[in-house]
Amino acid sequence: MKVKGNHVIFSLVFLVLGYMMAFSYHLTQGENDKSSMTGKQWERDLKIRNQLVELEEKNRMLQKELNEKQETVLEIEKELSKEAQIYFNLAEDAEKYRMHLGKVKVKGEGVEITLADGDYNPDEDNINNYIVHEHHVFKVINELYISGAAAVSVNGQRLSHSSYVVCNGPVIEIDGYQHPAPFVISAIGDADVLSSALNLTGGVKDTLVDENIQFTLEKKAEIIMEPLLGT
Repeated sequence: MKVKGNHVIFSLVFLVLGYMMAFSYHLTQGENDKSSMTGKQWERDLKIRNQLVELEEKNRMLQKELNEKQETVLEIEKELSKEAQIYFNLAEDAEKYRMHLGKVKVKGEGVEITLADGDYNPDEDNINNYIVHEHHVFKVINELYISGAAAVSVNGQRLSHSSYVVCNGPVIEIDGYQHPAPFVISAIGDADVLSSALNLTGGVKDTLVDENIQFTLEKKAEIIMEPLLGT
């Protein structure tokens, strides 16, 4: 009976010990698995974090490069703007020179001056004292150019930078073409400025009238001058 009782007691003790050992092993194994899972997750998070850091660094470098390129583009645009203004000014100058050279057709407001011989005076022995000479025409042309005329013509013949005017008996000769009086001088420009310049007291008009030249001036809303034909 005692031996059987001891067997029962030992069996219970071993059963409890076995259960405790099994539970402890299971608990330890679970903690190891949990620790293993946590380690893998940490490595993955670290890898993702490193990738984000690399991307942020790359973005900063790209942003810096973009800013530098934008500054370069702004500088280029400024230079192009300056060049465009220079080319625009050159184009304006070229157009102005073509106009003065008579290479292009021009039109605009202006004035028309007519110079005619004075009335015949039987008491005047010298006929040259009341007819229009080339220096009379010169005075009007020079005053028009000085006052800003863009183009000038005499009796429809347009003048250029190399034009010449000479007297040839009762007519004047312009670039080889003869013109009789009266002489109609047309000028394109600010009509008010041109007329005021010619009508100044003691100016061109008064001088010509004093020399027995008939002087008339008319403002024109539009004057058209064709380009000079090439020789």
